[in-house]
Amino acid sequence: MDTKIAIQGIKGSFHHQVAGTWFGNEAPLAECMSFPALVQSLVNKESGLGIMALENSIAGSIIPNYALIDNNDLHIIGEHYLNISMTLMALPGQSVSDITEVHSHPMALLQCTEFLGRYPHIKLVESADTAESARYIFESNLRGIAAIGSPIAAEMFGLDVLAESIHNIQNNQTRFVIVKTQNSVLPPEEINKASIKFALEDTPGSLATVLNVMNNCKLNLSKIQSMPIAETPFKYSFFVDVVFEKYKHYLKAKAILELMTTQFKVCLLYTSDAADAA
Repeated sequence: MDTKIAIQGIKGSFHHQVAGTWFGNEAPLAECMSFPALVQSLVNKESGLGIMALENSIAGSIIPNYALIDNNDLHIIGEHYLNISMTLMALPGQSVSDITEVHSHPMALLQCTEFLGRYPHIKLVESADTAESARYIFESNLRGIAAIGSPIAAEMFGLDVLAESIHNIQNNQTRFVIVKTQNSVLPPEEINKASIKFALEDTPGSLATVLNVMNNCKLNLSKIQSMPIAETPFKYSFFVDVVFEKYKHYLKAKAILELMTTQFKVCLLYTSDAADAA
């Protein structure tokens, strides 16, 4: 494909793995060292599509990314759940006892707190990307410093695996979304999942009323995430994922919610393999 894919991080990162799965290993990549830089690449039309992590089953949601998608009017056109295996890696000829620092992305460090807690002498250093941490150690020939990332990153940069599967819970998944500046249109019969965003008045029971509407319209709530509204302190908007068997059920709920809520927005309508299991 000719369309450039913006990823957070470099080759060897988990975002890179998702890009390979979705678009093939030959797809051109724009390596962005932060999520705001990734979004800017899309807004400036330097890239046609982007891949963003939204939540991890251990570390939770990446709330700033919800704001980036909403504030820049990006459209989610798909999602991918990736099994995450965290590996401790360093230059050859070392063991864990030789390590004084561990570098990695903050979300990766959060997923490995139990393992890292066994070594209180190790200093934790946050970096922009898991694979970039591995490359930095390799290119700088740094001994005594390890990185946490994917086994693929260890292989790419010639690092030894000092410990594998070091994440807190073995069933570790991250949800990634595919975003672009223009929405894609699917036939209604193929749609079984929606991601929507709305805000509510600060009145008792307002959220419960919305959830009852979804239930009555036969929508299955699979995710809800609140996010502060910057302009109005202590008020929140909500990002909600729902799955459904019939598109008409979604349309009925949408018509009601547009009247009941403010700032209503459909972020995504798509076919999800995960919907069958929700």
